[in-house]
Amino acid sequence: MMKKKSISASKASLIFFLCQMISALDVPLDSKLLEELSQPPTITQQSPKDYIVDPRENIVIQCEAKGKPPPSFSWTRNGTHFDIDKDAQVTMKPNSGTLVVNIMNGVKAEAYEGVYQCTARNERGAAISNNIVIRPSRSPLWTKEKLEPNHVREGDSLVLNCRPPVGLPPPIIFWMDNAFQRLPQSERVSQGLNGDLYFSNVQPEDTREDYICYARFNHTQTIQQKQPISVKVFSTKPVTERPPVLLTPTGSTSNKVELRGNVLLLECIAAGLPTPVIRWIKEGGELPANRTFFENFKKTLKIIDVSEADSGNYKCIARNILGSTHHVISVTVKASPYWITAPRNLVLSPGEDGTLICRANGNPKPSISWLTNGVPIAIAPEDPSRKVDGDTIIFSAVQERSSAVYQCNASNEYGYLLANAFVNVLAEPPRILTPANKLYQVIADSPALIDCAYFGSPKPEIEWFKGVKGSILRGNEYVFHDNGTLEIPVAQKDSTGTYTCVARNKLGKTQNEVQLEVKDPTMIIKQPEYKVIQRSAQASFECVIKHDPTLLPTVIWLKDNNELPDDERFLVGKDNLTIMNVTDKDDGTYTCIVNTTLDSVSASAVLTVVAAPPTPAIIYARPNPPLDLELTGQLERSIELSWVPGEENNSPITNFVIEYEDGLHEPGVWHYQTEVPGSQTTVQLKLSPYVNYSFRVIAVNEIGRSQPSEPSEQYLTKSANPDENPSNVQGIGSEPDNLVITWESLKGFQSNGPGLQYKVSWRQKDVDDEWTSVVVANVSKYIVSGTPTFVPYEIKVQALNDLGYAPEPSEVIGHSGEDLPMVAPGNVQVHVINSTLAKVHWDPVPLKSVRGHLQGYKVYYWKVQSLSRRSKRHVEKKILTFRGNKTFGMLPGLEPYSSYKLNVRVVNGKGEGPASPDKMFKTPEGVPSSPSFLKITNPTLDSLTLEWGSPTHPNGVLTSYILKFQPINNTHELGPLVEIRIPANESSLILKNLNYSTRYKFYFNAQTSVGSGSQITEEAVTIMDEAGILRPAVGAGKVQPLYPRIRNVTTAAAETYANISWEYEGPDHANFYVEYGVAGSKEDWKKEIVNGSRSFFVLKGLTPGTAYKVRVGAEGLSGFRSSEDLFETGPAMASRQVDIATQGWFIGLMCAVALLILILLIVCFIRRNKGGKYPVKEKEDAHADPEIQPMKEDDGTFGEYSDAEDHKPLKKGSRTPSDRTVKKEDSDDSLVDYGEGVNGQFNEDGSFIGQYSGKKEKEPAEGNESSEAPSPVNAMNSFV
Repeated sequence: MMKKKSISASKASLIFFLCQMISALDVPLDSKLLEELSQPPTITQQSPKDYIVDPRENIVIQCEAKGKPPPSFSWTRNGTHFDIDKDAQVTMKPNSGTLVVNIMNGVKAEAYEGVYQCTARNERGAAISNNIVIRPSRSPLWTKEKLEPNHVREGDSLVLNCRPPVGLPPPIIFWMDNAFQRLPQSERVSQGLNGDLYFSNVQPEDTREDYICYARFNHTQTIQQKQPISVKVFSTKPVTERPPVLLTPTGSTSNKVELRGNVLLLECIAAGLPTPVIRWIKEGGELPANRTFFENFKKTLKIIDVSEADSGNYKCIARNILGSTHHVISVTVKASPYWITAPRNLVLSPGEDGTLICRANGNPKPSISWLTNGVPIAIAPEDPSRKVDGDTIIFSAVQERSSAVYQCNASNEYGYLLANAFVNVLAEPPRILTPANKLYQVIADSPALIDCAYFGSPKPEIEWFKGVKGSILRGNEYVFHDNGTLEIPVAQKDSTGTYTCVARNKLGKTQNEVQLEVKDPTMIIKQPEYKVIQRSAQASFECVIKHDPTLLPTVIWLKDNNELPDDERFLVGKDNLTIMNVTDKDDGTYTCIVNTTLDSVSASAVLTVVAAPPTPAIIYARPNPPLDLELTGQLERSIELSWVPGEENNSPITNFVIEYEDGLHEPGVWHYQTEVPGSQTTVQLKLSPYVNYSFRVIAVNEIGRSQPSEPSEQYLTKSANPDENPSNVQGIGSEPDNLVITWESLKGFQSNGPGLQYKVSWRQKDVDDEWTSVVVANVSKYIVSGTPTFVPYEIKVQALNDLGYAPEPSEVIGHSGEDLPMVAPGNVQVHVINSTLAKVHWDPVPLKSVRGHLQGYKVYYWKVQSLSRRSKRHVEKKILTFRGNKTFGMLPGLEPYSSYKLNVRVVNGKGEGPASPDKMFKTPEGVPSSPSFLKITNPTLDSLTLEWGSPTHPNGVLTSYILKFQPINNTHELGPLVEIRIPANESSLILKNLNYSTRYKFYFNAQTSVGSGSQITEEAVTIMDEAGILRPAVGAGKVQPLYPRIRNVTTAAAETYANISWEYEGPDHANFYVEYGVAGSKEDWKKEIVNGSRSFFVLKGLTPGTAYKVRVGAEGLSGFRSSEDLFETGPAMASRQVDIATQGWFIGLMCAVALLILILLIVCFIRRNKGGKYPVKEKEDAHADPEIQPMKEDDGTFGEYSDAEDHKPLKKGSRTPSDRTVKKEDSDDSLVDYGEGVNGQFNEDGSFIGQYSGKKEKEPAEGNESSEAPSPVNAMNSFV
């Protein structure tokens, strides 16, 4: 027995080594050893300390551990025992401590918030996990707020606050416009770390109404959108320049605390004109190299992996031509605990000593506390063999009962570290883990490493012997490693032999023998040599090798250290490389590499290609056919074919093509067999059974192919069992009570013998039935009748002939025929989200009643009536398909204030099942559409008469009309705005007390209880004073223009074109043009010339779903342009589920049109017979081409073709809506964005992302007409 002694440096290294040994034993290299070796528990996997979970998914709290015997697991929650048996929603995985909390049954994840800790325990001790804090992620909605427009003077600074909802974890913030395009950022405009958008100075181009802040919650994959913010910049001349002023941070100094190892982010954003430039310095030091980065146009200083040395004062300086300002940020780097020496597992034998050391650092300095088996050591059972000394536990004369798991906890105010380390007291005799008689092979004159992996407690002593009865190995010619490995630094041939490893400790002794073989090195005895070769000649490099006869070498050739080109001119032989017909691109270095399992050698040579001397003209031709074909070495499955090449005809033969004829199955038809290089005249051919072979050879050179050679003699191979089975075996039912089994039949030569047939076998899957089989011939299909509906079958098809069966075929799974589903979805519920969107839920249909492959669910829905009109209309059902086993979906494009019905049906491969009972639901009121028209008539000195039509789509009960108007002077400046509220039952109004000879602009819209709808605008002029020069024409209802202008530019857009119309007022003839471009783009305007003096134009070749800007201008002396208008082309329309040609209203409309045309033709015919001219004919006689007629001098109209309606805009109902999109009428809703297989706007759960807000034209302010930008829902898909 070894005597007890105090721990020494050598013993400490021994303990460290044994700890490594135990860790190595954890890898099951020796399963028998692991089964016998006891070991305390070790935590191998656990959830993170701060564990944020998705509230929509089950909570999985991981805890995995290993030990011998296998540990048992228990949990605490918030410091008390967590009895999972009493909670039906919580289960523990088998042979594991991992908990699974099922929240799919309506249980909220918030109910399981708390601090969890896992304990793994066996008879040797208990290990504990970290405290795992469970918190469900949160992505709250934005708080509702009323956002007023921001009116800013040009050159001033501006901050747009985002203030995102507080989520868990915090969201990612970004700013975009209503077209879902990121807002451009620069040194002048940028986003701060808090998400706010900062303008160092505003410019006129910053005016827009769609500054939208988005918050993306990555954990739940959702995006929340703030209401758009409007910014209007007004100009003052001149613009005053300003010195820099810091927008953030405020004041002259601030403090920042960051943790060691984190990323330090410091930010300075300044206002000023010109835009200030930011510079960063560290007072009294330099910014750390390789860890410092500048972001956000140098407004953000980023230092990664910070340490205590990065503490100090950081100064940001903002400067422009008018001065500078600065801010000092005092940075303090604290540190949560980090390991200096973590405790390591300790393996001791009885009576030995050892230590566990736990050292950690941090700022502030962490405190160290010890636990044993999860219990504070102060209250744990006493162990006389241990002594706690601060961060160290000293063990003396341990016994087997001293085995335990110790926990070290290092903590400060910023966090904690917890480490488990076991003390395992074992008394084990020596064991050698290296396999007996293991063979080691090395090359002579190289090192030899011979393993002796061992285990024992106490640590065994290792000795090596050569030979069974040899003496112990000692001396400088050997190196003995601590892990038992014997190293022979320079192995020689006489080092070959048997080596014995002996391991002994006080509990016993064992030994193991291994073999060492020393091989001769591989050598290249004839290396490749430098070559100079003419073009089109042949180059050859030799590489003759010598190697140990017991090693198998492989030779690889490289060109310029890369693989040889994939070119048939490169021929690799046993000892050489030949390059045929050398070209200039063959220049380079060629390397021969020889590899064996033990060594590798190489040699290189350079090839230089030079021009060949001029030669007389040579006639090139295809080669002559090969001669004297001979068959030798006949076997059942192979044969050797040889031949004599024909004349090359001055062009070297590059390859030979071998073809064969099957005289038994396809006489007279030649098939490709193989091809060989032109230097080869024999080939070993593989044969198939039961084929009567004949062969022929064709020579090929660069000119072409030779004629085929004469056929060889015939060779009939013997019959054999088929080698393969039919491919592409399938089982698909064509009727509910059958199973159709199909396969691809074998080719003739694949039969391998006469009497080819197929054995078709099937049996119902998951039912203990025997195989049913049938043998068929000359078919590739078999129908099994009388099967149950849609059940899985195992199927196999095996080939056989007169000699026997092919190998056993693999099984495939098929299904008998489908039938229509039997059951309708139940519990259909509808949740109306807003006036145009509803969400429908249903219970899934049991899979057994689907009776087929579940393809999804179809929702049929249709409008019953409008609640505002109380009149039913033709019912047009719409269909939305939801793929897979979904149980909910969104119904978009609903009409406000309407009554709807819907039902749901399940769909399989056969068709649709029965419909669920119709479910009625109603949509709430929405904002109305614009009034159908607004006319201004009867102008007097101080009054105008307004007439209007009610909105085409009231979308609710109208409460009133809102009229706003303001005067316009000759410089297009707008005067004060007057607002009048009009009862909903009125349709006209006389405005009195107006100024004479004054132009007014009117804004008119309707209201429901929800809000104001889109507005319609018009302009009109009161007549001049009676003392003035101009007087209104007698009976004139049309207002005379005061100056040339183009107004009321309207657009009606479709998918790829748009109709542009306008009104022109002015005395002179004008040549019009239309300019257009993509909205928000900086590209130049595109210009289209209008033919003649028409007041309309069609823009073609537009991109669907794109916002455009447009304006109309006049060229020449009266050159001027209209204001810009915006419109958006419609998306590609989804095909309807109904055929319009079969609709009753469409047929009736067509009949009415035909009847009207017939009446007109009869009237025209009667008038012509009477000899009179009808009005159209009179105009044709007077004006052959109305587009080229001169304009009248008094009012600029075109002769007789001008009337009061010539220059009026399109009907208000056809105007582009204020959201710049062409709206579909009634049932003409587009489902392209919501159906399957298109760019939908749904999350994976079928819900919309973003906001579902209607769009309306905003109230005018300061004389500028504006409209809220369209919602970015259509573009949201790029961020799903």
